[in-house]
Amino acid sequence: MLFNSIEFLIFLPVVFLLYWFILNKNYKVQNFFIIIASYLFYGWWDWRFLSLIVFSSFIDYFVGLGLDKYDELKKRKTLLIISICINIGILGVFKYFNFFIDNFVIAFSYLGFHLHKSTLNIVLPVGISFYTFQTLSYSIDVYRNKLKPTKDIIAFFAFVSFFPQLVAGPIERASNLLPQFYHNRNFDYNHAVDGLRQILWGLFKKVLIADNCAVYVNDIFSNYSEYSGVKLLIGGVLFAFLIYGDFSGYSDIAIGTSRLFGFNLMQNFAFPYFSRDIAEFWRRWHISLSTWFRDYVYIPIGGSKGCLIKKIRNVFVIFILSGFWHGANWTYIFWGTLNALYFLPLLLTKTNKINTSIVANKSSYPTLKEVFQMGLTFFLTVIAWIIFRAENIGHAYGYLKHMLITNFLKHPGQIIFLYSELVKYKMVFIFIVLLTVVEWFQRDKKHGLEITDYNFPKVVSWGVYLIIIILTYLFAGNQQSFIYFQF
Repeated sequence: MLFNSIEFLIFLPVVFLLYWFILNKNYKVQNFFIIIASYLFYGWWDWRFLSLIVFSSFIDYFVGLGLDKYDELKKRKTLLIISICINIGILGVFKYFNFFIDNFVIAFSYLGFHLHKSTLNIVLPVGISFYTFQTLSYSIDVYRNKLKPTKDIIAFFAFVSFFPQLVAGPIERASNLLPQFYHNRNFDYNHAVDGLRQILWGLFKKVLIADNCAVYVNDIFSNYSEYSGVKLLIGGVLFAFLIYGDFSGYSDIAIGTSRLFGFNLMQNFAFPYFSRDIAEFWRRWHISLSTWFRDYVYIPIGGSKGCLIKKIRNVFVIFILSGFWHGANWTYIFWGTLNALYFLPLLLTKTNKINTSIVANKSSYPTLKEVFQMGLTFFLTVIAWIIFRAENIGHAYGYLKHMLITNFLKHPGQIIFLYSELVKYKMVFIFIVLLTVVEWFQRDKKHGLEITDYNFPKVVSWGVYLIIIILTYLFAGNQQSFIYFQF
């Protein structure tokens, strides 16, 4: 079920009314209702894959109980290995089986062996990477004695399947979300209103930014050889805002929806395109995944400790794994590797942690240095996004070559036509500028419409909401699935 669909527009208020006005006397009944609603939400896409969520939930629930029962290290390690192998095994089969088979056959063909390729038509279950990592973090935290395992199976199943963040995150830690299922939840009007604001801002980013960008991006990437370098650069920039509007928009809707039901989810995006270097970008982009890899992979293999070679190795491991998490395509691995290369100079010069506060802190405008830093970081990110968006490595190479070498190096003067090209996409760029301005002045907040610190008259606040709703209705792009559903 898509957040930007008629079905969800009906589903959400019905679930909300039942949750608060019929089932509000007992939080355990509410938890069970959340499971039912979440399974309906997920099963609307394909009910058959509910079995994977149920199976994964059972495995990690009982692994948690086993870890609580045994003190012997060997038995505890065995239980953790069972959880890791089953979860990663399921993820591997559904997400990477055909990828490995195809590349295995290609590798042997180089050696003169022509194997028969027999792949399965495996459908990738929506959100499998998200809920798999969520249940895994529970087992690992219990194993590390950082979390007490739950004996409340209903609360645990509700934690795994919680519908707002089930299919595209944020990837919640059990230590944050699970305890919220253990007690009564009281309706907080201000909390819920701010949740609605965040939902509205998420829909603005998804419907007006992402869906409108998608039309142009699909055309430019499909026919890149026919277009100028300027237009290809615009295509890369539009995709950067497409994926940001799509994914951060989903996160805003998920977090805002959760607040309607009395839950707090972690912030998943912190205005990443205002970053001054790649390290800061990755502290602000898809925070739940970045911190997951940091805590469960990067730090355990040594992190930033040890000799320089090990530090470099750890950086490449974490970025390549992050790329591979996104899907079974070499483009994602190259994308991760490129980001590791971007990060490397910061690691070598020990400057990867200098930009930890918001840009232009305590000021309304950035300095020229900050403008240059943000521009360079955004440009490097756009290059990486082009590889991410490409269908394969050949497509990525052709696009970048045509944009940077065939056009700009041979005909650098064509940059003067940038304005005329932008005019062709003026409507979508107006929305992008509006997005950028609002988020710049809200960059110390959790989302673009968080106005709790301002004393605006109600007529002004409601006027802003009404304008966004009207714009969304009038200029909505063709409905697109959320990009991260495929991951």
